[in-house]
Order: sequence, then C-alpha cells, then structure tokens
Amino acid sequence: MHCPFCSHEETKVIDSRLAGEGRQIRRRRQCLDCNERFTTFESAELVMPRLIKSDNSRQPFDESKIRNSMVRALEKRPVSADDFEQAIGRLIHKLRTMGERELPSRLIGEMVMEELRDLDEVAYVRFASVYRSFQDITEFEDEIKRLQDITDASAAREQMSLLPELLGKK
Repeated sequence: MHCPFCSHEETKVIDSRLAGEGRQIRRRRQCLDCNERFTTFESAELVMPRLIKSDNSRQPFDESKIRNSMVRALEKRPVSADDFEQAIGRLIHKLRTMGERELPSRLIGEMVMEELRDLDEVAYVRFASVYRSFQDITEFEDEIKRLQDITDASAAREQMSLLPELLGKK
C-alpha cells in the first residue's frame, strides 16, 4: 500500500475492524516514512456470473435490470423498501455463492419469481405474466392456481411441524 501523502511504498497496519455489515475490513495504517495515518477499506471482489440468454448470446449480469423489473412488479403494492432491499440482497448473494461463471437467464428469472412470491403474490403474478408471456386469461388462471397450490402446500408443512410440539406437551 502506497502512502497517499508521500507515496512511500511501506506502511504498517495499526488497527483492523469489520465495517459495512461485516462485508469490509477497515484498516488504519501509518506510513513508515512520513508517519502520516490514513484509513483503507478492503472487501472481497466477487464476480457476478455472465448470463446465457435464450438465443445463446452472453451478457454481463446487470443488477439494475432485475431491480427495475421487480420495482415494476411491486408498483403500488404494500411492500416496504427494507423488504425489497433484503430480497435483492438475497438474490445477489445466491448468485454469487453459486460459484458459476455463467448461468442461464431463465434460472435468474425463476429466482426473481421466487423472491417476489415471498414478498407479494400480486407482484409475483404481474412478473410471471410478463416473464412467461401470458397470452390470455387462462394462463393467468393457471399461474394463480399454481401459486395457490404452493401456498397450500407450504401452509400444510407448517401445520405438520406443530404436531410434534403439541404431542410433547401432553
């Protein structure tokens, strides 16, 4: 690390702490030549995967496209900005931790729909209608039926998990 004051090549680390919700390390440094102190921030550089489109072309990942499409689906829906940002964060985290250099864009669309389903069912159907190119009302009905089946199945799983707890109390 070069000193920003005198450009000397050697500095020493005086203090290190976590910063940015644990995603960065804040280091307090001192120049070994001029003794000036300065702060640096260190973070991991994680490369997002490239997207393989349906026509087999490749594109770099663009978070703003996902963000904009989710905002459009959530327009005028009762979802807080914090919940939205957490959903985006979960999605980005999943993509980074997959460790793949390239992913089909279709998979990312499905991941977006999964996050939207958890946030707001109306937004989910809105996004699905554009993403899956619904042509008529029966396709909307089919998607709503599929959503109801998923919701009913997850509610049944939650109810089943309560049974052992209730049996243990008697």
